[in-house]
Amino acid sequence: MTTDSLRSGPGANGRTSGDRARLPVREHLPACGPAAASGVPVLDVVVPVYNEEKDLRPCVLRLHDHLSRTFPYAFRITVADNASTDSTPAVAAALAAELRGVRYVRLEEKGRGRALRAVWSESDAPVLAYMDVDLSTDLNALLPLVAPLISGHSDLAIGSRLARSARVVRGSKREFISRAYNLILRSSLAAGFSDAQCGFKAVRSEVAERLLPMVEDSGWFFDTELLVLAERAGLRIHEVPVDWIDDPDSTVHIVRTATEDLKGVWRVGRALAVGALPLDRLARPFGDDPRDRALTGVERGLARQLVGFCVVGVLSTLFYLALYSLFRLGVGPQLANGGALLVSAVANTAANRRLTFGVRGRDGAVRHQAQGLVVFAIGLALTSGSLAALGAATGSPSHSTELAVLITANLAATVLRFLLLRAWVFPARACPEPEPEPEPDSEPDSDSEDVR
Repeated sequence: MTTDSLRSGPGANGRTSGDRARLPVREHLPACGPAAASGVPVLDVVVPVYNEEKDLRPCVLRLHDHLSRTFPYAFRITVADNASTDSTPAVAAALAAELRGVRYVRLEEKGRGRALRAVWSESDAPVLAYMDVDLSTDLNALLPLVAPLISGHSDLAIGSRLARSARVVRGSKREFISRAYNLILRSSLAAGFSDAQCGFKAVRSEVAERLLPMVEDSGWFFDTELLVLAERAGLRIHEVPVDWIDDPDSTVHIVRTATEDLKGVWRVGRALAVGALPLDRLARPFGDDPRDRALTGVERGLARQLVGFCVVGVLSTLFYLALYSLFRLGVGPQLANGGALLVSAVANTAANRRLTFGVRGRDGAVRHQAQGLVVFAIGLALTSGSLAALGAATGSPSHSTELAVLITANLAATVLRFLLLRAWVFPARACPEPEPEPEPDSEPDSDSEDVR
């Protein structure tokens, strides 16, 4: 089976790639039902390999034995061969023939991300996972990893070697690289998860279906990109502290992998900054979050928006004052004020759109900027009027006096600006009322289908 055959046609659930509605409400996967009766596994564990003829058989035997003894649901182990050139294909084919619930997939191109994308896109299991072939992570963490996904508690789960209670045995070099990389993710992409590189992760299939088309990387940065996008979309990521022993025979090329990872960080950061990713596809429907049901008829989010507006306001005011001082070197106070206020207003609207009011993507961006310019005109009238009044009163005011008056005028316009942005430019969308549950028919229609 090749990558092309895995990607062609509709997915296992019958939907084509064009069907990109928002995520459904998370539900606890049933322990038994039509899927179980038909032999569809609840968990599909992918083991991506490249030239692993030595480690593949003991890995799969150990994993299969562990799942058979401890996992209470049906499972499948998929060996994804990344174009191996040794006897790995023969070993994998023999394991698939020997063990029930083991299958072998051959891909003609290298890349861990490419293998995971191909197998996960084709899998019919509701929970998808992967682990490295060296089994550095203790398998006792596997059930805690996937349990929150089965129960409907979380969307993704990762094993963490950097969690407080994790127990890790590895050299200082790899320890430093791992911590440095995760520090870069936290500082540049504001990542909240602790360990992006641990080869021990799982995701619910409906989340993977929406996420995979957005992930560009096909190598080692694949799962980092997956996690960053999921976190930015507000999905829940569960972390499991793991026991982990470094594999001294690992074939990972550290320098090349680190370089590709840094390129990926730059690419994803740039895409997030310009709103190029349709993260709204990953949103859960109203009612999935318990905070949706906490209050009825009460507008919420005011405190968070005020904090965001104040932070953006402070930064844009500093930016405005710096621009005014720069423009004032060559032009009069009115032109300097107008130019500085115009440039800072465009930046302020863009920042508030993304950070304060959580509007992502490019839809409506032009309209929002046009409305923001109307708000700018009000601020311009207030500040320009203040400067005109100052000039009429004192004749030739000092630069420090001009700045003091401008700061006062901007503070006066800030409250009005926030109200206009919140009520007119970025109004809160009304949440639809939940539809009432249909009454059960006394005589069920024999032609109706169970959409569940």
